[in-house]
Amino acid sequence: MAEYKEISPNASAGEKLLNWVDNRFPASKLYKEHLSEYYAPKNFNFWYFFGSLAMLVLVIQIVTGIFLVMHYKPDANLAFASVEYIMRDVPWGWLVRYMHSTGASAFFIVVYLHMFRGLLYGSYRKPRELVWIFGCGIFLCLMAEAFMGYLLPWGQMSYWGAQVIVNLFSAIPFVGPDLALLIRGDYVVSDATLNRFFSFHVIAVPLVLLGLVAAHIIALHEVGSNNPDGVEIKGPNAPRDAQGHPLDGIPFHPYYTVHDILGVSVFLMVFTAVIFFAPEAGGYFLEYNNFIPADPFKTPNHIAPVWYFTPFYSMLRAITGEMMYALIACVVGAAFFGAVKSKLPAFLKAGVVVAALVAVALMLSIDAKFWGVVVMGGAVVILFFLPWLDHSPVKSIRYRPSWHKYLYAIFVVVFVILAYLGVQPPSPIGERVSQVGTLFYFGFFLLMPWWSQLGEPKPVPDRVTFAAH
Repeated sequence: MAEYKEISPNASAGEKLLNWVDNRFPASKLYKEHLSEYYAPKNFNFWYFFGSLAMLVLVIQIVTGIFLVMHYKPDANLAFASVEYIMRDVPWGWLVRYMHSTGASAFFIVVYLHMFRGLLYGSYRKPRELVWIFGCGIFLCLMAEAFMGYLLPWGQMSYWGAQVIVNLFSAIPFVGPDLALLIRGDYVVSDATLNRFFSFHVIAVPLVLLGLVAAHIIALHEVGSNNPDGVEIKGPNAPRDAQGHPLDGIPFHPYYTVHDILGVSVFLMVFTAVIFFAPEAGGYFLEYNNFIPADPFKTPNHIAPVWYFTPFYSMLRAITGEMMYALIACVVGAAFFGAVKSKLPAFLKAGVVVAALVAVALMLSIDAKFWGVVVMGGAVVILFFLPWLDHSPVKSIRYRPSWHKYLYAIFVVVFVILAYLGVQPPSPIGERVSQVGTLFYFGFFLLMPWWSQLGEPKPVPDRVTFAAH
């Protein structure tokens, strides 16, 4: 039990109230540990805005979601009309709805940039593996939350997009049809599906998401923040002042709270500009087909998910019968390297060969549609293993060989091209490009243990590089 603190009888009413609370709940202790006495590296740059912005957008989504739920009807016969009622008749309902729909896209924009910053500066490396894993869990929850929320307006694209994505689960051997039936709650996307998705979108997934966000922040504050130099400011050999505070760090509050207010101000200006002037964002944030009520008897000409899913949707569409032969060639090549070129023990080499033969047999016997689902899921799951794939002797891109920057730039370009192709109707050229992009995406990560060690890294400084401005 914590020691009971006494306070002077002459203290102000506010001090007495705070002391009363502190004796029953660690308010001041939490404030000190996570804000005023949490030391962060003094060389944070532009890329470090996006973590706080993700928190801001999460709050916006929760608050606007609460107000939307007050008027929304999770019923297949009433859902679309209830959204129209919110937009036309509820005071300021149009604003709340546009804040929520724009917030969904904004969430993915800031999270993608936040993850890319982690990739650039090696924020997933020891001792921050759990921070990264919790972050990837948040990303996975966001995808589930966005997918389920996307069905709720019960427009044409909502309905048919859900129909296509849920049907993908039926491609899984043996359990697929039953799994798809379990997700839908019916043999087609219907009122039962809408009610399931509504309950998960409003209650289940947000609870998991909030738990992961708390775990992400707790893990981060336990090991300390990374920085653009990848230098540990709280390590055993890091310089400290007489009070034991790192010399290369500054208190998060007030320095980085003010720093983040700048990022929040710019973000809110852009966010409100989109809400008031272009809430549909040319059909990327809100597709025009979704302003038409869902019609099970009329399929849209082109069904595509929202833009933030499209890179992975492109990978799904890239896996055709022809592409399977390219994947088999990759498996055979990897097995040859493992069995002939590597220095593995003999029994492990034999295991590699057997595993490759089993994989090739499965790839030849199971439909390409299933492997498309595997590739789409694997594109997200592989991110969880990034801390153990990167074998570079240095963390930050600043001190890696210069050609690494070009490789990361190509990775970004490929990811954007895959996203663009995902919203376009299928075409022979688009299919080939998406297949090359898919191979590059997985090659980037699976070959990382090899290419991350190539080249001579630049000398890493003992302390963070920082110039006051």
